[in-house]
Amino acid sequence: QLQLVESGGGSVHTGGCLRLSCVASGRFQCMAWFRQAPGKQREWVVHLGESGTPRYRDSVKGRFFISRDTSKNSMDLQMTNLEPEDAGVYYCAAETNLFKCRNPEYTYWGQGTQASVSS
Repeated sequence: QLQLVESGGGSVHTGGCLRLSCVASGRFQCMAWFRQAPGKQREWVVHLGESGTPRYRDSVKGRFFISRDTSKNSMDLQMTNLEPEDAGVYYCAAETNLFKCRNPEYTYWGQGTQASVSS
């Protein structure tokens, strides 16, 4: 069983920055960040597959950036120029099965961390 622990998050004004961190208890093949705003479905933000090339949601391209530290089994999400539409609970997800990564689908999830953006 892989365990994921997120940290970071908080409250900022429009245009502000936040950094989220996700640390896994072991190695993984792929990882992603998702978010869920109140009353909305959870949506993916960025996928990082085994190729190492991240795939970002269009609305966050150029504003959000990920960095992975394989020695720490971690992946950070740097969020810049935040907008109120970026607010929500952010979840880290990971997968150890390479086949599932190619779908992609994720078995392991963190508990979520809140990001609030006020205008």
